[in-house]
Amino acid sequence: MCGTCSGDTAGNAPAAANPTTNNAPPSTSTNNSVYPAQGGPKSSPYQSIQDYLSNVNKFKIIESTLREGEQFANAFFDTETKIKIAKALPVSSPQSYEDCKTICKLGLKAKILTHVRCNMEDAKKAVECGVDGVDLVIGTSSFLREYSHGKSMAIIQETALKVIEYVKSQGVEVRFSSEDSFRSDLVDILHLYKACDKAGVDRVGVADTVGGATPRMVYDLIRTLRGVVSCDIETHFHDDTGCAVANAHSALEAGATHIDTSVLGIGERNGITPLGALMARMIVTAPDYVKSKYNLKSLKSLEELVADAVQINIPFNSPVTGYCAGIHAKAILANPSTYEIIDPHDFGLTRYISINSRITGWNAIKSRVEQLGLSMTDAQVKEVTAKIKQMADIRPLAIDDTDSIIRSYHLDLQEVAQG
Repeated sequence: MCGTCSGDTAGNAPAAANPTTNNAPPSTSTNNSVYPAQGGPKSSPYQSIQDYLSNVNKFKIIESTLREGEQFANAFFDTETKIKIAKALPVSSPQSYEDCKTICKLGLKAKILTHVRCNMEDAKKAVECGVDGVDLVIGTSSFLREYSHGKSMAIIQETALKVIEYVKSQGVEVRFSSEDSFRSDLVDILHLYKACDKAGVDRVGVADTVGGATPRMVYDLIRTLRGVVSCDIETHFHDDTGCAVANAHSALEAGATHIDTSVLGIGERNGITPLGALMARMIVTAPDYVKSKYNLKSLKSLEELVADAVQINIPFNSPVTGYCAGIHAKAILANPSTYEIIDPHDFGLTRYISINSRITGWNAIKSRVEQLGLSMTDAQVKEVTAKIKQMADIRPLAIDDTDSIIRSYHLDLQEVAQG
């Protein structure tokens, strides 16, 4: 049994509920200074064309770091760490049970859900914790029915309906999910979902447990399911084949309402839909909704907290927080929209343009010269850029190395000018 935070209430979501009111202008920065962003198009071609099923402008997040994250290889979340993560975001053992009760008493601005097996004993334990909702799950594929729990679809449905009835009788929100949905028989799971919907569940869940689904497969299943049930649809995507974010987006387009995420995507094997990557995708698809609903500026500190807890580094290619502008410095300095679809300022970050490389352009060096308060002609900037490239061919450079070359060159210019 594991605690899960849900952004389902009061417009608040885990990892950062509550919109901020920082009205500072968008910015561009080489290292630590700010440049005004230039004007961009009023609308983006990446914003989805809406139809009556799509929920890309009104989705909710089930933040699952405290559940899925504990299945990550390096994860050991003690009570103190769980509380820190739970607070930053808005049980499979006796300690998880106690931790879940502790988190429920924190008064967070998010619903607290717990994920349990679909049986009466687990459901009663979950309700005892004081959670806002119970997420029931059971395997429905032939693989899991034969090698995991050994139950037939008839027994699964009978058990599910009894447990759903109990949880509802306790005044607690309830979700029912199949496990390994995409390898399950379509007719079987649609029949099961329909029965659960009729029994009054708040959500049904679809899980790509082994990460093998494609966006097209996801769209087809969710759109079909949307025509069978009237309740909300939650989705859970593993990232074994690199499709978790794309699958989540496709699910929303098809009518899903909730997406499971974890910070940095940590979870079993190589994890699930990463919270930050999903935010990066959705701020392009639905910028007004995302910026008004989620406190995006807390993402970096949240990722640092979780990365430290599981003893990993934030990946260099992590969307948003792993960002660094490359060789197109001239265009980016003139108008960031030329090579960027996301404004780092929306996430409380400044733009970093690398100037320490052997492929550094003179426009990037010129901007750094201006940041340092020095005066050089374009010809002089090009000359000092050549010196930086020569040194970068010999060894890696840090920003202090580059600044030293620039300052030394400028000093030489002054000495020459003084005769």
